Amino acid sequence: MTLKEQISEDMKAAMRAKDSERLGTIRLLQAAIKQKEVDERIVPDDVVIVAIVDKLIKQRKDSIAAFEQAGRQDLADKESAEMKVLQGYLPARLSADEVAAEVRAIVAELGASGPGDMGKVMAAVKTRLAGKADMGQVSAAVKAALAG
Repeated sequence: MTLKEQISEDMKAAMRAKDSERLGTIRLLQAAIKQKEVDERIVPDDVVIVAIVDKLIKQRKDSIAAFEQAGRQDLADKESAEMKVLQGYLPARLSADEVAAEVRAIVAELGASGPGDMGKVMAAVKTRLAGKADMGQVSAAVKAALAG
């Protein structure tokens, strides 16, 4: 079963269970997927959908920080609940040590030697680790590998 089919099945289950919070989040995700389909005239595969889920989770994290800073814990809790639903659609993530090991291997393969090679390394890392790791964590690992 593809990720898109899984999301559709989860939406039906949430409708049957009358779980309005989960249903709202899944509909939001489906709308983002549909927008990608229409904008780029593609049929999204699991990699594209994982990228969409990653983007939505990042938006939730930013919103939670803003709401907590403004003292709106009720809205932060709502965003946090949405984020938990979205995280269920992500594949297992690599640990920080695994990310660092992958980055070191890619740096060695490319023969990168300093901060000037950051763009070249990030391009290779993005293709290999897309959907498997948080790109913020990956970027920090690349900077550390190129600095040391």
